[in-house]
Amino acid sequence: MKKRSVFISIAVLITCCGAKAQAKHITVPMQPAAWQFDSSKTEFVLYKSVRCVKGRNNAFYQVFLKDQVFTAGTIEFDVELSGMGFPGINFRMSADNKNGEHFYIRSFGPVSSATRTTLQYAEIKDGVSMWDLADEYQAGAVIHQDSWNHVKLVISGKQMKAYVNDMHKPALVVPELESSQRSGGISLSGNVIFANLVIKPGVVESLDSSAALNVIANDTRYLRKWEVAPAIGFPFGKEIIISLPSMYGTLTKADLPDSSAKWQPLIANNRGIVNVYNLFGATENDARRLTWLRTTIIADKEQERTIQLGFSDEAWVFINGQIVYAGKNYFGTPQAKNDGRCTIENANFTLPLKQGKNEIMIALANYFYGWGIIARLDDTAGLSLSE
Repeated sequence: MKKRSVFISIAVLITCCGAKAQAKHITVPMQPAAWQFDSSKTEFVLYKSVRCVKGRNNAFYQVFLKDQVFTAGTIEFDVELSGMGFPGINFRMSADNKNGEHFYIRSFGPVSSATRTTLQYAEIKDGVSMWDLADEYQAGAVIHQDSWNHVKLVISGKQMKAYVNDMHKPALVVPELESSQRSGGISLSGNVIFANLVIKPGVVESLDSSAALNVIANDTRYLRKWEVAPAIGFPFGKEIIISLPSMYGTLTKADLPDSSAKWQPLIANNRGIVNVYNLFGATENDARRLTWLRTTIIADKEQERTIQLGFSDEAWVFINGQIVYAGKNYFGTPQAKNDGRCTIENANFTLPLKQGKNEIMIALANYFYGWGIIARLDDTAGLSLSE
């Protein structure tokens, strides 16, 4: 009888553990009572025998899940791409829905699984997606156009793995989530159909909560330590003035900051991105702004180095007071580089270095989404960078 009692106890324990595991799985009802939404754009319907949310007349919509704070775990859902756009999910969103994390699909018709821009992760900062400063956080996937796509996000601390249709291999791995938000709300958006949302708090599949190593962090060629001046309004049509020679002397004086300028330090993130937007936040009505960045290179002898530069949206680069590069990277225009993203591939040019101290100054203008630079030298032999 004692053995039987032991077996019964074990059975009860297993049953209780199973019940607790089941309790971790939150099946979110696709019913109006569970969400905040704009009823003029959103409707909850029965579609293919499944309760869903969709846009009225294929409108873009956003729905905010009520009474749910997400920190870590697994989020799964199905999405059918009924319209073109950027359907996705926000998570760990602040109470005002202005800061958090964003994962989405670019939906513009059939794509090859090799198309790198199909999936995107980006931080949301002050209500703006930093997608154009997150080129590395893109990936391809098999995407179904006329049937459900199953998405699974495994999120643990600073890391995320995103699975799309193939649940055995992640389509996108994010080694370091970039928002300062550690927990918060969940929302869905797009002109698509969402169904079968399940949240599994704490289920992280052994994914480490610490940021994974980014190999760029070991690369000493990146210019990481900068100082930045206050942002100013810079209306469209205005350009940086550069020194121009004349038969009678200097025709113009370069628009460089003088000794009265105030500077504050700004360090690149682990991907090498110097994110100016994090300092100055958003503006309204596409207001164009300008700031100056500066850093120092000390050379053991006179030499030339090649620099690769990424920037959003416009840059004027000076070394020791002389301009060496000017370029524009406007998304959606013939001037766009890498589709308007700030990447190390945007531009490369020569830096003429004198022996001793060399001051690099960059005027950086922006009006559209992320604002920042990334810069890398071809070699640092014989050089000392800003400490």
